[in-house]
Amino acid sequence: MKVLLFANTDWYLYNFRRSLALAIQASGYEVLLVSPPGEYGQRLRDLGLRWEPIRMDRRSLNPIREAALLVHLASLMRRERIDLVHGFTIKSAVYGALAGRLAGTRARVSAVAGLGYVFTSFNLKARLLRPLVKGLLRLTLGGNGARLILQNPDDVALFKRAGLIEASRIRLIHGSGVDCRRFTPRVARIDASGSAAPRVLLAARLLWDKGLGEYAQAARILREQGREVIFLLAGTPDMGNPGAVPEGTVRGWMDEGLLQWLGHVEDMGALFASVDIVTLPSYYGEGLPKSLIEAAACALPLVTTDIPGCREVVANDEVDGLRVPPRDANALAKAIGRLLDDPNFAAKLGQAARAKALAQFDERIVIERTLAVYEELLGPSPEISLRFHT
Repeated sequence: MKVLLFANTDWYLYNFRRSLALAIQASGYEVLLVSPPGEYGQRLRDLGLRWEPIRMDRRSLNPIREAALLVHLASLMRRERIDLVHGFTIKSAVYGALAGRLAGTRARVSAVAGLGYVFTSFNLKARLLRPLVKGLLRLTLGGNGARLILQNPDDVALFKRAGLIEASRIRLIHGSGVDCRRFTPRVARIDASGSAAPRVLLAARLLWDKGLGEYAQAARILREQGREVIFLLAGTPDMGNPGAVPEGTVRGWMDEGLLQWLGHVEDMGALFASVDIVTLPSYYGEGLPKSLIEAAACALPLVTTDIPGCREVVANDEVDGLRVPPRDANALAKAIGRLLDDPNFAAKLGQAARAKALAQFDERIVIERTLAVYEELLGPSPEISLRFHT
């Protein structure tokens, strides 16, 4: 049996799905990873995985270019004799499944992490694209060989209401998982005596809908209150996304002294070990935010918004984290201040977050459930051996 994993960046495959790819390989399947070219492709190959680049423009609406991409994908699947294609994010999920149908691939798995720009934005381009994307989803998700993997119950309910796929073909799997053996609790750093400046972190792509503006404003509010707090921002610009925050804006926040921008961080475990609070004040629905579940595994107190995906991680306000309304910098600042003022409460939230990560978000659970979907479509794998690599 041969499985193809298809994503819109090699960065995504390496950071979110390499453990799945290695587990697929260890289970007796052949696996091929496909994405546009980038610096992470060679890293995947260095792990002993087969990765191939493909020409794909995430923002392209050129019908000739998109048709050529589909033909190329279908040709690749026929040549490689792919048994199952697994696409990630809306565009790759749709194109992977559609090319799979054209190639006669037995099984098609589409993983959608949140509904993305087309479904969440109110701008004219997104509204015009929405009916087209819905029609493509209905086309590609149909048939007994199709399964849709969603990451939170809100998205499951939305897809059911929209009638985009039969409910019997939807599977709920909590994100891409977190390695709870690598992301472990650190020594609490919040000091009630105030001898060390506490550190707050937002780790995300530099998009407005991740709440970057509110994060900077919350830093401004706490500074005006006379608090000594270090606000960190980890992430890189995503110029392929219409909601990207310009680099000049981020540098302006730095010049104002509101935050420190770290850019891309390779060792997130070490970064989490150096901070006291993690926040993700997103506006729109997330699938299951990776930064939040990694921080939860590190027993860090979380502050996030009451939106799909985020509220799956912080399900109980004041129990496994704090939830604030989206687009509300004052509420965000108040929640951060509350954790700074009460280290015992912050530690209690972190411990509850860690327990939840172990029970629900560990990557071994996620991979086992994903392989179960493959077996549902293809039959038992040659060898079920869940060996995980870092």
